[in-house]
Amino acid sequence: MIGISPDTPAAQKRFQQSENLPFPLLADTERAVAAAYGVLQEKTMYGRKFLGIARTTVLIGADGKVGRVLAPVKPAGHAAEVLQALPSLGRAGGAAPTPDTARPTRGRGARR
Repeated sequence: MIGISPDTPAAQKRFQQSENLPFPLLADTERAVAAAYGVLQEKTMYGRKFLGIARTTVLIGADGKVGRVLAPVKPAGHAAEVLQALPSLGRAGGAAPTPDTARPTRGRGARR
């Protein structure tokens, strides 16, 4: 498991320590990974529009293929949702979606 965000490495280190996270966090300050996985979206705050990150969990199988995309991410209950989805990564049959074709399974973050 890894976490990726557009935050700086220093900010990630502080967050990792404050939350006692047992997995690495990777800095995507140029948002290249976010763009590749289709999680950049237009957001509005205080009437101002900007390009932001849609909180998303991408489950990638041992074969390196995207098995499932969970969005929008809400902290309450999300860990259980991820644990429930993990067995589906080993499911046989059908080609796994790529980052360009994977779709969130539900919610506002679903691309149309």
